[in-house]
Amino acid sequence: MRLAVAVALLAGAFLMGAAAPDDDPYTWMEEIEGARALDWAKAENARSLPQLQNDPRYAGLYSDALKIATAKDRIPAVGFAGKGVLRDHWQDADHVRGLWRETSVESYRAGSPQWKTLIDVDALAKAENANWVWKGATCLPPDDRYCLVALSNGGKDAVELREFDTATGQWVEGGFRLPEGKADVSWIDHDTLLLVDEWNKGDLTTSGYPFIAKILKRGQTYAQARQVFTGQKDDGGYGVRSVVYREADGKVAAVVIRRPLDTFNAEYYLLVDNQRPIRLDLPKKSSLQGYVSGRLLVSLEEDWAAKGVKEGDLVDFDLAAVKVRPGDLKPALVLRPTLSQSVEQVKTTKDRLVVVLLDNVKGQVRSLKRTGHAWASTTLDLPKDSTLTIASASDHDDRVVVNAASFLSPNSQWLADAAGGKAQQLRSLPARFDASKYAVDQYWATSKDGTKVPYFVVHAKDMKLDGSNPTLLNAYGGFLISQSPNYIPTQGKLWLDKGGVFAVANIRGGGEFGPRWHNAGLKLKRMAVYDDFFAVSQDLIDRKITNPKKLGIVGGSNGGLLMGVALTKHPELYNAVIIQVPLFDMIAYDHIGAGASWIGEYGDPKVPEERAMLMTYSPYQNLKPGQPYPRVFIETSTKDDRVHPAHARKAAARLKEYGYDYLYWENIDGGHAAAANLNERATRAALEYTYLMQRLMD
Repeated sequence: MRLAVAVALLAGAFLMGAAAPDDDPYTWMEEIEGARALDWAKAENARSLPQLQNDPRYAGLYSDALKIATAKDRIPAVGFAGKGVLRDHWQDADHVRGLWRETSVESYRAGSPQWKTLIDVDALAKAENANWVWKGATCLPPDDRYCLVALSNGGKDAVELREFDTATGQWVEGGFRLPEGKADVSWIDHDTLLLVDEWNKGDLTTSGYPFIAKILKRGQTYAQARQVFTGQKDDGGYGVRSVVYREADGKVAAVVIRRPLDTFNAEYYLLVDNQRPIRLDLPKKSSLQGYVSGRLLVSLEEDWAAKGVKEGDLVDFDLAAVKVRPGDLKPALVLRPTLSQSVEQVKTTKDRLVVVLLDNVKGQVRSLKRTGHAWASTTLDLPKDSTLTIASASDHDDRVVVNAASFLSPNSQWLADAAGGKAQQLRSLPARFDASKYAVDQYWATSKDGTKVPYFVVHAKDMKLDGSNPTLLNAYGGFLISQSPNYIPTQGKLWLDKGGVFAVANIRGGGEFGPRWHNAGLKLKRMAVYDDFFAVSQDLIDRKITNPKKLGIVGGSNGGLLMGVALTKHPELYNAVIIQVPLFDMIAYDHIGAGASWIGEYGDPKVPEERAMLMTYSPYQNLKPGQPYPRVFIETSTKDDRVHPAHARKAAARLKEYGYDYLYWENIDGGHAAAANLNERATRAALEYTYLMQRLMD
C-alpha cells in the first residue's frame, strides 16, 4: 500500500514538471505523411546527410557495404514448399527487390540448383509503378501450389494479398485478392480462407490491428463472409490470429484462434466445424508451438501451478482429449530448461518435434520422438558455440534446414535429418573479413541489484587493455527476444577491420534465459533492463577495454528506446549514440502508431503506477537542456507503420529546441527496417559507420 501511494505521488511530481501529451508542441509530427512533417524530415535529411556523406571515408564504406549486400555468393534463405521443393526470396545487384523462386531439394543439395523464377518483384514494381517490397507468401498445404503473396508498399507492415499459382507461374484469374491492411489469413482449403481483417472501416483495435475473424469463400465479397469470432476493440497485442494444424496428408486436424489481451496475455479458442469457438483452458501467458503425432505443443511464459508445470516449460496435450474437454486440459511435460537454458525455437516435421535450446546464450538443436507416453530426445550434430536457427522444417519427412552463425565464422546452412544421421552442410558464406585476427570473449557484469548479466566482446587478438579501443555496444532487452552470436559482414569489414571493438549485452527483458529473464524487466520492473545495460557499459570501461570517449552504443526499435534512456540517464558514459527507429515518447506511445499493442511490455500511461514508472525513463520527457549529451544519430522511416516515425521526429525536434547538435535521417521508404531494398541497406550501414568513426576514432 505504501509503495502504491509513493508511486502515485511520484507520478504527480513528474507530471507537474513535464508537459502532458496535449501540451506537446510537436504532435503535428504524428501525422505520418503530413506535408509539414515530411517537409521537416526532408530539411533535416538535407542538413544531416552531407555531414556524413561528404566525409572522405563514406564512399569507401558505402562501396564495401553495397558489395556485401548485393553479393551473389550469399546463402539462399531456402524453405521447404511441398514435397521435394525449396523456395526462397533472393536479392542481388540486379534484383534489389528480389526474385521469388524455387528449385528441387536434390538440385540444391548437389550445389548447382536449377532455379525457376516465380515472381520478379523488380519487374512487378516497374510494371505497376509501385514500390513493392516482398513480405512473404502463405501457401496451401500439402503441395503449397496456391499461395497468398504479401506485397508491401514501401516496406510497411500493412500488405496487399494476391493469390498466385506456382504451377502456372501466374496470378490466379479471379482469385483471392485482399486490400492493403494488417490482415491475418489461414487456408482452410482451396476455396476457403479464415481471414482476420478490417471488414468495415474502423474495425481495428486501438493499436491498429484487425480483431474480427470470418470465413471467406472463393468468389464471395467481403459482405458475404461469415463471422466466426470477434475480439474487442480495446484488445492489445497484434490483433486476432489463427493457425490451422494439419496431419501429414494436409487434412485439417484443428483450427485455433488466438485473441490477444495485451502484448503477452492471450486467450485461445478451438474453432469447431469452422463455426463455433470454444475457449481452451490455457494460461494467458502461453504460446502455441505446433502439432505433431497427435499432440498439441505449448510453451509457458508463466507458472501453471494447478497443473504442476512452470514458467519456461514446453508441454503437450493429446489433441483428441482437447477436443473432448477443452475447458479441462491436462498438460504433459516435454522439456524443462535449466536456469542457464531457454527454449528458443520449436518446429515440427512429419513425425518429430525439433527444439532449439540456448545454454548460456549458445545454441543446440534437439530432436524428440514420441514413444508411448514420453518423448525420447537426441541432440543433432551441428556447429558448437553458435547461434542455431531452424530456417524450415518439412511436413513430408523429418528433414530440417538449419542456419548456424557466430561472430567470426561465416554463416553456414545445414540439411539435417531429425530422425538421425549426420547433418550435411549445404552452403557456407565466404569470409567477408579476415576473422583470424579476432577473438570472442564472454564476460559477466554485475547489475545494480546483484544480477549477473552476460555479454560478448569481439576484438583484435592483440587488443591492448589501456582503455583506448573504439567500442560499439549493442543490446535490445525486450519482448523475450534473445541477442545471440551473429556473423555480420558489414560489422567486420566496416568496423572491426578499421580498429573497432564490438560488444553485445544480453540484458534482462530478452529471452536469453527464458521467460524469467523477460518477466524480470516488465512494466514496473523496467529499470532492471536499463541498469543491466549501464552495468555492462561500466564493465567495459572498468576492464579497460574502452573509455567513455571511445564508447558508442546502437539499438533499434525497443533497442532505440534503450538508447534514448542511456542518453538521458548516463550521457557521461558514451560519446556516440545511434538511435534506430525508436520508441521515445513513452507517455504518448500508446496512441502513436501501433503503440497500444505493447502495453503488456511497458505498462499503460493511463494507469498511475505504470505512468509513474514510464515517466522515470521516457526519453522524450527526460530530455533536458544543459546536459553533456553527445552528438546523437537518429534514424527512422516514413513507411514505418509499427514504431511511428513521430518518436524519432519529436526526439530530434526537442534536441533542436534545447540547442543540441544531432544528426537525423528519415528514409522516406523502408518500413520498420528503415531500408526497403539492398541499396538502402548499404546506405544505412555507411552512414552509421561514418558517424561512429567521426565520434570514436577521430
